Amino acid sequence: MFRAFVACLLWSAVISAQAAPVAIVAARVWPAAEYTRITLESAKPVEHSMTVLTDPGRVVLDLQNAELGAALKSLSSKILSGDPYIKQVRVGYFKPGVARLVIDLKAEVKPSLFALKPAGDYQHRLVLDIYPKQDSLMALLNQPGKDTKPKTDKPPVVVTPVQSAAPDTAAAIVTEKLLEAAKPAEIIKQPEPKVAEIKPVESKPSEVKQAAVKPVEIKPSESPKLPETAKLAETVAQAPAYPQESEIKPQPAKEQSAKADEEETPKDGKDNVDRLITVAVDAGHGGEDTGARGGNGTNEKDVTLSIAKRLKSLIDAEPNMRAVLTRDSDYFIPLQGRVIKARKLRADLFVSIHADAFSSPEAKGSSVFALSERGATSAMARYMAKKENESDLIGGVNIDTKDPYLARTLLDLSQTATINDSLKLGKAVLKKLGDVNALHRGMVEQAGFAVLKSPDIPSILVETAFISNPVEEAKLTDEEYQDKLAKAVLSGIKRYFASNPPLAKSRLALQ
Repeated sequence: MFRAFVACLLWSAVISAQAAPVAIVAARVWPAAEYTRITLESAKPVEHSMTVLTDPGRVVLDLQNAELGAALKSLSSKILSGDPYIKQVRVGYFKPGVARLVIDLKAEVKPSLFALKPAGDYQHRLVLDIYPKQDSLMALLNQPGKDTKPKTDKPPVVVTPVQSAAPDTAAAIVTEKLLEAAKPAEIIKQPEPKVAEIKPVESKPSEVKQAAVKPVEIKPSESPKLPETAKLAETVAQAPAYPQESEIKPQPAKEQSAKADEEETPKDGKDNVDRLITVAVDAGHGGEDTGARGGNGTNEKDVTLSIAKRLKSLIDAEPNMRAVLTRDSDYFIPLQGRVIKARKLRADLFVSIHADAFSSPEAKGSSVFALSERGATSAMARYMAKKENESDLIGGVNIDTKDPYLARTLLDLSQTATINDSLKLGKAVLKKLGDVNALHRGMVEQAGFAVLKSPDIPSILVETAFISNPVEEAKLTDEEYQDKLAKAVLSGIKRYFASNPPLAKSRLALQ
């Protein structure tokens, strides 16, 4: 009798614990032209299901045993009128124990829903990404080529949600494939896009050669084809596996690459550039991923975006150059999505802007990093790469996929053909940064940064300064100092091209 009574009490406790509602502690919205993200954060995982309805278009999200608290109720007020995809969000109880979010849409969309385990400062997160139904080529590719030198006093043109510009789908396709491959069982399965059925356009050798040496201009009225992601996956699958990082002894700059120490200026002293140069400028972090945080509350993602925009403005003012931003506002892009975007744009260079932190506030100075084939050139380089590569976990990418090609693209992509050029570029930029700030080390360091793993674009990561250093944090928030940093990076880029003129674009690119 006593045992039965104890068992009854234990069972009641279990039922009571299961019935305790889960509180949503935070609700965030990240609108952008590429996609809009809604994030719900809670101390425990939330059971969920999703339904997509039409006429009118709606996404219905049911949260099992979720508490309808202040965070959920405030979600409606966080939807901006300029959001490209969401008209409004209605929140309420559907039935006892089930909180329902009804998201009214402005256009046909393709939603992706996934859960994230605790990472960084975040607890459990439920992430809903709203992508456009019809994928299109990047809006930047629709811009005609630059024929004349723009005025330097005009700020860079950036795409905002209010403009409802054609969304950039390179990163969206990668993220969407990740999410489709790893949907929770509770999510109602949506029709998968038939990307694999898209056949590459056959071209004659002469046509390919002509397209390679002349930038392609696409009119806004045209409807280009989607990127051939299967072709990229096949190419990556043939690449050698990226080795495990192990610290190696730093080598003098002369031993890093024999070609990296070639004369940096041509003998005639003139820039040997005869075509439009495209530079992909990557503002590190964004959205859920704030990056490092200074002692006075400065977020790295804000500093990097500001410097990136200034650098874009300076590059666009050059008669033979243009810059494209991997992100132009505060939203998250996966690391591999940044690489794919640069390749889709057939960029000549990739420059990622950062302002990282170290465990000690005494760390200071600017640094430039390139990709390494063998491991990190120092403990600091390995530390930096590890921190930067965690961006996908913090920003929110579901990498639990069974697709071997996709997994290899995200995690094992390595390349050797462009590292020497990356070292040359890094050396030129580092030298110019030394005129603005003290250098953390007087050489270009190398490590396995995921964002630098483009197989055909010279890529560098610029740590402008240590945001964890109080003195450098104050400088990084100063607009004049940001301008100096941007000018230094541009000077390094021009110095690089003075002795390394861009070749015809014959390398493999996403078509």
